[in-house]
Amino acid sequence: MYSIKLGCEHIYCGENAVQYLKELPAVRKRAYIVMSGTILQELGQLKIVTDVLEEAGFTWKAYTDVEPEPSFETVKRGTADMREFEPDWVIGFGGGSAMDAAKAMWVFYENPEYRELDDVMPPNEIKNLKVKARVACIPTSAGTGSEATRAALIKDTVKKKKYSIRCLKGRMVPDVAILDPAFSMTMPKSLTAASGMDALTHAIESYVTPIDNPFSDGMAMAAFIYGYKNLPICYEDGKNAEARAKMLEASCMAGIAFSNCALGIVHSIAHTFGAEYGVPHGLANAIVLPYGLRFNSRDSRTQARYDELASFVGETSLLDGVLALRKRIDVPPRMKDVVPDEQDVLGKIDMLVEKAMSDVCTPFTPVKPTTEELKALILEVYYGEKGHQA
Repeated sequence: MYSIKLGCEHIYCGENAVQYLKELPAVRKRAYIVMSGTILQELGQLKIVTDVLEEAGFTWKAYTDVEPEPSFETVKRGTADMREFEPDWVIGFGGGSAMDAAKAMWVFYENPEYRELDDVMPPNEIKNLKVKARVACIPTSAGTGSEATRAALIKDTVKKKKYSIRCLKGRMVPDVAILDPAFSMTMPKSLTAASGMDALTHAIESYVTPIDNPFSDGMAMAAFIYGYKNLPICYEDGKNAEARAKMLEASCMAGIAFSNCALGIVHSIAHTFGAEYGVPHGLANAIVLPYGLRFNSRDSRTQARYDELASFVGETSLLDGVLALRKRIDVPPRMKDVVPDEQDVLGKIDMLVEKAMSDVCTPFTPVKPTTEELKALILEVYYGEKGHQA
């Protein structure tokens, strides 16, 4: 038996979807906008959002201090600022970092008695949600699917570990998602590539997890097809509004997919390198993905499902297709290319293995690794296809 959360209450897609912000139901009409830095303000995109809000009678405030890997310290600062402003809508505007930070701040805003990450970690159930405010998300990148997920990924900078704040009842899923391609067309090519590979990783891993179901399968298949076909178009022609819209839809569907099942070892390793070395999440997934495919392919069901995905996009091998796509969009082939301090990695290898093994995604990967297998896989990810021969 399983239960299904199909995502937001409302998902608005396509050109000028931002106009639907006028329909947000509110009494006090106070919107708190969470962003990563000031780039959206500099590009004039924040003004597009705030003009719509002001037309609808909203007062707004923007918080721009979210870093690429949002930390709990940032969440606490934003929460304190949010409490002073007292919004009835929290808007995550940006990539996954902004949306995750917005959702996490909202959790602590709704529950002032909570002080630490442990207070909101499963099996603890979050007490209050949607009492003081509701949440809308406007993604500017197509990757995390955070606008449709029931979790927020937050980094503990002391323990150098990522934690998934999530509501076991699914109440952290945003109320509204605005998928407007106008906001993603300014993405640089490197971010387009990394975020797009993040969405594809979500689709692939959710399709092969042992706890998939027909509903997650449907979303994962559609997300993979849309993402695989449109990511290279977005990379090579960033102003292609149709391809940008389809990538946003792919990202959102992949988010719904994994919210209704789980992810796997690719995310476990990506989370670990992101927490320890600050590797952006999408880039980490893009690098790790083919190694994870190769590792899990020893399982016959998983390989059959990989073959199914490949057939949907006219490929004979999912691994070969992913490798070719990565090359086409200039993804580095190994982690050493972005984390060059080899001695530091080797000195911390047992700790990296321990963190990846305890990651929330590891129990749901198709092939459960032993400690030695996971160590070998991480070294292979780091050094490249042939791994470390020491």
